[in-house]
Amino acid sequence: MKKFRILIADDHALIRHGARRVLQSQQGWRVVGEAGNGAEAVEKVKKLKPDLAILDISMPDLDGVEVTRQIRESVPKTKVLVLTMHDSDQMVQSALDAGAHGYVLKSDLTGCLVKAVKDISGGKRSLTPKVSEIVLKGFLKGKGHGQQERGAGTQLTSRQLEIVRLLAEGKINKEIASQLGITVRTVEAHRANLMQKLGFHSLADLIQYALRHGIISLQSE
Repeated sequence: MKKFRILIADDHALIRHGARRVLQSQQGWRVVGEAGNGAEAVEKVKKLKPDLAILDISMPDLDGVEVTRQIRESVPKTKVLVLTMHDSDQMVQSALDAGAHGYVLKSDLTGCLVKAVKDISGGKRSLTPKVSEIVLKGFLKGKGHGQQERGAGTQLTSRQLEIVRLLAEGKINKEIASQLGITVRTVEAHRANLMQKLGFHSLADLIQYALRHGIISLQSE
């Protein structure tokens, strides 16, 4: 059976070792590398091409959001799980907009990390219950609720719903184009039209919409 290959990036060695211990206790999973800063994380992902990169937000050289963005652009088959102590709505939004497939708080490390990796390896997004609450309440105070109302009554075509689902699951434009048999330019056009039609300004808003309407689901306790 093919191993699910994982890279861990965190500037604290104790966190890396703790995560490694938890992950390698699972059959079929293998930690193939570690990185202590953002630039090293990007370099090692490009070299090792793991199935999943687990990243902290606060790292030297490059922060986790920028690392996520660079990984998703340069190695799109590598998915990203953010493992951090930061639980602000702005940070969650930034990570999801950059292309993260999941967001786990370090306070939930023991209880949620394994489930998050299982969900992501199965093609789902994964947010821990605490983070899910942030998403479902709206990322920006006074803004999220209005967007929910605008999006709630909007009728989407079957193709638009399909693209919403794929975007919300963390697929990038190239992956969606390949899966649907259309051009990247067509995907970009659909994406722009969707954002305008729904009145959204970020991918995080689109994820929130998909959650509220049952287009995607997240892990639950």
